[in-house]
Amino acid sequence: MQKNLSEQSNSKEKLILQLYVSGMSSKSMQAIRNIKQICVELSKAEYTLEIVDIYKNPELAAKHHIVFSPSLIKQKPLPRRMLIGTLADRDMVLKALGITPKE
Repeated sequence: MQKNLSEQSNSKEKLILQLYVSGMSSKSMQAIRNIKQICVELSKAEYTLEIVDIYKNPELAAKHHIVFSPSLIKQKPLPRRMLIGTLADRDMVLKALGITPKE
C-alpha cells in the first residue's frame, strides 16, 4: 500500500529539482530511477525535474558547484538543498525535500 505524500510547508510554491549525473553510469541510472519513482508519488504536487549530464553540460555543473555525481539539488522552495548519491533512501530524500508521508 502506497502512502500519500503532502508538503510540509503551507506554501504552494512549485518544487524545482535538478539531478546531475555522469553519463550512463550504473550509479547515475540508479539515481534517475529512484528520483523518478519519488516523482511518481508526487504526481499530484507541482514539481519540475531536470536531469543534467555533467559530461554534456559541464558549464552548468560548474555554475552550481557540482563536485560529486549523482547530485540532486532542490532549488525551490527555499532552503536550497543538495543530496549526493543514488537517492536509495526514500525517507531521507523526502525529508530533505520537505515532504512527509501522510498516514
